[in-house]
Amino acid sequence: MHLNPYGEDVVNLAADLANQRPATPEELAGRCRAAGLVLEHPVTPQDLDRVHAVLEAWEEVVDATDEHERADLVNRMLAESAAYPRLTDHARNGWHLHYRDDRQPLGSVLFALISVGTALHLVGRGMHRLRRCAVTECTTIFADTSRTGRQRYCSQRCANRDAVRRHRASRAVNRPPAPTLR
Repeated sequence: MHLNPYGEDVVNLAADLANQRPATPEELAGRCRAAGLVLEHPVTPQDLDRVHAVLEAWEEVVDATDEHERADLVNRMLAESAAYPRLTDHARNGWHLHYRDDRQPLGSVLFALISVGTALHLVGRGMHRLRRCAVTECTTIFADTSRTGRQRYCSQRCANRDAVRRHRASRAVNRPPAPTLR
């Protein structure tokens, strides 16, 4: 997977995996391939366990309450996962940077990709542009890649649901009291 300058592809993959955790190594492999990741080794149960642990740490980043806490958490992930950048053409599809050692299992590859991709996304787009949906009962994580940086909902469906809820609440508040009969 080539990291774009803003880390958008990998944070979207991380959000996809966090929102619906893969249950089997085969499912993890399929979803990674669908996201454009070139798998160099068979995916093992250990990779699946490692990815689940990575996603737990990543969700702490998502749920951080301020920029400094978020930066500290990403920096810890980067220190633990990433190696010095290196040029590679391992898949023969063009030169690109890897932020990990060569020949790593998928769990380690995803740890490095998610750490570096999240850091690139946050510094390139804004430290606030990784969050959960604003609808209280929706816990879906998303990366805000909107032009304005004001995305509050994971989907149009949740945005519509919240708008209807706000509209109904304002009508209930502004409705005159019913007349009483005597």
